Amino acid sequence: MARVTAARPDYIGSITIDETLLRACGMRVNDAVSIANCRNGERFETYIFKGEPGSGKIELNGAAAHLVEPGDRVIIMHYADMTDEEYATNRPRVLIMNDNNTIQQVMRYEPMV
Repeated sequence: MARVTAARPDYIGSITIDETLLRACGMRVNDAVSIANCRNGERFETYIFKGEPGSGKIELNGAAAHLVEPGDRVIIMHYADMTDEEYATNRPRVLIMNDNNTIQQVMRYEPMV
C-alpha cells in the first residue's frame, strides 16, 4: 500500500510513481498497473509515469484522479505474462510502505512449482 500524494484530473492520465520505488520493485515507465483504493473500494487500470527520485510521489492523473483523494491508501498491482520456465525463476518484489511512501520492507515471493 502507498499513500496518494495528489489527484490531478486536468493532467494527462496515468499514475506518477517515485523513481526510487519503481527501481525497488522492478516496475517500468509505461507498464500497465491495476490500482485498488482501500478507502472506497474503487479498482481501475492505468499506466506508469516516472516521478522524481526520493519524492515519495504517488499521483493519480487524468480520469483516475476522480477515483482517489490525497491521503487515500492504494494498492498498486503489476502483472507479467510468462512461460512456466520463466515463472520457476521469477521472484516478485513487494514493497511494504511507510505512511510517507518510503520503503519499510521489501518482500519476495517464491514460485509454487
